[in-house]
Amino acid sequence: MIALPSHLTLREASAVLRTVLPSIAEATDHTITVDAAALTHIDSAALAVLLECKRQAQAHQRELVVVNVPARLQELAKLYGVNDMLGMSSPPASATH
Repeated sequence: MIALPSHLTLREASAVLRTVLPSIAEATDHTITVDAAALTHIDSAALAVLLECKRQAQAHQRELVVVNVPARLQELAKLYGVNDMLGMSSPPASATH
């Protein structure tokens, strides 16, 4: 599983890609899971990073799944129309609704 950092904005995007892409290239499992639980500071660059990860996974005949997606990232993905493309799954709904 690949864990994303707490900050993933334009400022961190290149560094995150340099860290994550080798893990995708070296993955042996068919499904590569990206854990977004730690994300607290994001902008649209987070989506760009995830889309590049998806492209790289596909280039290596792998499937990329993003889990524990924070609400803000889910909202951005829906706004840009890429939530289904990224295979995002939200964290379990809180019992306090």
